[in-house]
Amino acid sequence: MTALETSRLWLRPLELADAEQTQILFPQWDIVRFLTKAVPWPYPPDGALTYYRDIALPAMERGDAWHWTLRLKTSPDQLIGSISLMRSEAENRGFWLGLPWQRQGLMSEACEIVTDFWFNVLAFSVLRVPKATSNVASRRISEKQGMRVIATVERDYVAGRFPAEIWEITAEEWNGRKQASSRIV
Repeated sequence: MTALETSRLWLRPLELADAEQTQILFPQWDIVRFLTKAVPWPYPPDGALTYYRDIALPAMERGDAWHWTLRLKTSPDQLIGSISLMRSEAENRGFWLGLPWQRQGLMSEACEIVTDFWFNVLAFSVLRVPKATSNVASRRISEKQGMRVIATVERDYVAGRFPAEIWEITAEEWNGRKQASSRIV
């Protein structure tokens, strides 16, 4: 799997050794509350290791998922979050970011590069991203990327059952958006 980079971030393919740093950062209510209810809560002491070893890494090996850790270029040894792409009909991207690094546009940068990877390297035709309607920060990222809501549903999250939206963008829309923005520059 390929490492990716943005102006401020290194996105490194997930490794089992990343579990230790993830275990320290991840189990925070403000990070997990809008994640799928498959995330155990309270988060167990071996939660990251178990997830990486038993689910994430095998899915990467099968070619069903692509997981990266996020690291600032100024501090490449410090994991600050994670972003994933998944081969699925209804859910293709997920992410989390440690609390100290939120609200700085870092996840928007990561989403740009992995969405481009989804369409222009993996050659998928559509990206779908479900999210809780009340997850305003995540919704803003989808809006910035030119995605649109195609369905409203109820979904189960760590924090409970909430109204959710399914956001979508096609490869044609994504690449047209990129071409239009390059003409503006």
